[in-house]
Amino acid sequence: MNDIIAVSSEGPTLDSPVDPRFGRAAGFVIVEPSGTTRYLDNGASQAMAHGAGIETARRIAEAGATVLLTGVVGPKAASALATAKLTVSEGYEGLTVGQAVERYRAGKQEG
Repeated sequence: MNDIIAVSSEGPTLDSPVDPRFGRAAGFVIVEPSGTTRYLDNGASQAMAHGAGIETARRIAEAGATVLLTGVVGPKAASALATAKLTVSEGYEGLTVGQAVERYRAGKQEG
């Protein structure tokens, strides 16, 4: 799999909880196909009064992500993510970042 996966996260590691919010998530753990990770802080978008989801979509697309795993994406952010050609998968709240990535990869291999 060559997907670069961005996971909305409450912290910078694979053991961090998935942040159920997209646009106002604390940050994103970016998981490379090799398994290496990096953290994209989302503090600037958290502070925005309007347009946080659209700005966040732009930032994770610029980070090279091809897949987004998160809790819920609003309609404006969903449109921005579609424009950026990111695959979006929702409903990962309650998991750690690592569990979300494993679940996504397992489902992708079944299909």
